[in-house]
Amino acid sequence: MRAPLSIVIPTLDAEDGLRGCLHALGPGLEAGIIRELIITDGGSSDATAAIAEAAGAELVTGSPGRGGQLRRGADAARGDWLLFLHADTRLPGDWPDLVQAQMARGHPACFRLGFDARGLAPRLVAGWANLRTALFGLPYGDQGLLVSRADYDAAGGFDAIPLMEDVALVRRLRPRPRMLPGRVRTSAARYAAQGWTRRGLRNLALLLRYLAGADPERLAGRY
Repeated sequence: MRAPLSIVIPTLDAEDGLRGCLHALGPGLEAGIIRELIITDGGSSDATAAIAEAAGAELVTGSPGRGGQLRRGADAARGDWLLFLHADTRLPGDWPDLVQAQMARGHPACFRLGFDARGLAPRLVAGWANLRTALFGLPYGDQGLLVSRADYDAAGGFDAIPLMEDVALVRRLRPRPRMLPGRVRTSAARYAAQGWTRRGLRNLALLLRYLAGADPERLAGRY
């Protein structure tokens, strides 16, 4: 019986975070649930491709834009289940047990969000993301997204848009993703550089504008 899970990671000059992301996949290899690892790259000029090759990943290349990259990666995947991850996100050590249990339930899922930073601000931003997910079923891609191939196809897959591709997909999923008890660790670099409050409020504003019908192409310019 073939392993059920295809892991899809979009990249663009992602060498700083990719090694840690791939290292965290190790327990899944030991558990025998990973069928394939697909790195879908948007034209990196750093060591991303070399890291992907060293990890034994299938490298899919094309124009940049996370929605389009994710769609190309999913098109290349052959597993009955898909796990979409950002390159700067690390899964928890017990993720294979959590994923296998969720696959048995047959529902889409995501992880709780955490950051690779300490302090009140990271806890508040992550807490809001987890509350949003619990109340409205709207996780972002940095929480990971686990979905069966059947549910992914029924929802129409990722739109080839540069921003809010994750929100667009999960709004069409039935049922909406459930939040797993495990917590991923995602890079806090963008928040640290721009300020936690400023970045958090900007993300909220972008989400509200998208839900109100704004063009993702225009929103991407403000991201």
